Amino acid sequence: MAYSPIIFLTFFFNYFVFAFSSNINQGLAITWGNGRAKFQDNGKLLTLSLDKSSGSGFQSKNEYLFGKFDMQVKLVPGNSAGTVTTYYLRSKGVAWDEIDFEFLGNLTDEPYILHTNIISHGKGNREQQFYLWFDPTADFHTYSFLWNPRSIVLMVDGTPIREFKNMEHFGVPFPKEQPMRMYSSLWNADDWATQGGRVKTDWSKAPFIASYRNFNANNACIWLSGKLLCRSDHHSMSSKAWLSQELDSISLNRMKWVQMNYMIYNYCTDINRFPKGLPKECVAST
Repeated sequence: MAYSPIIFLTFFFNYFVFAFSSNINQGLAITWGNGRAKFQDNGKLLTLSLDKSSGSGFQSKNEYLFGKFDMQVKLVPGNSAGTVTTYYLRSKGVAWDEIDFEFLGNLTDEPYILHTNIISHGKGNREQQFYLWFDPTADFHTYSFLWNPRSIVLMVDGTPIREFKNMEHFGVPFPKEQPMRMYSSLWNADDWATQGGRVKTDWSKAPFIASYRNFNANNACIWLSGKLLCRSDHHSMSSKAWLSQELDSISLNRMKWVQMNYMIYNYCTDINRFPKGLPKECVAST
């Protein structure tokens, strides 16, 4: 894909504000589930349902190249073992890019596992897993991606939990050329999701339901017909700040707090998995 993202970003910032709907729910489309996914509350709420026959899912109508994306999610309550609720960005093709939130269900009163991964040019194996410091089934919480040419940051209620910096100068591919669409799904993965597949889905508890609201891509660039149409929230202090935003010292300390207290797996410390040496980005970031 031969173009300069930064040139397009600069050029289109001031000219295509009109291309974005003020009602963000109009930007989502149900894609599968045969009626199990539903818009409710006049389009303000979207629910996904899973039963023994099928799960369900939706996607954004637009593709994006860079942006800040927020989604409020309330996860499947009670015995959610075997279920996986996802919210992620993904490009097309064999050498695809992807940024993942995957919520792995568990038995009643056992914690969800937040599974994250970043795939660039088809190369993944960058898993980090976390427990959450709240009950994600009791209320909605905001899960966010910040993706710009410098870094990718994953956040929970505004608190950063992981950062993947652009380290192309170390030979590490970084997602910056392929537009990605937002996807979400609720599906059965009891062959691996809960305690390595030892705990199976209890279908007597079906249907399992996850709820979504307030998808926000106001600070993002839409990829449309080979061009980038960019806008930003003009109520913010700096309308273009997200394009070059990186974690400041306060945010870095908050991320370290999360990783110290709630991270349960980090591929960058798994020397048994990488006996020939840790991935380049792990070594470069130390």
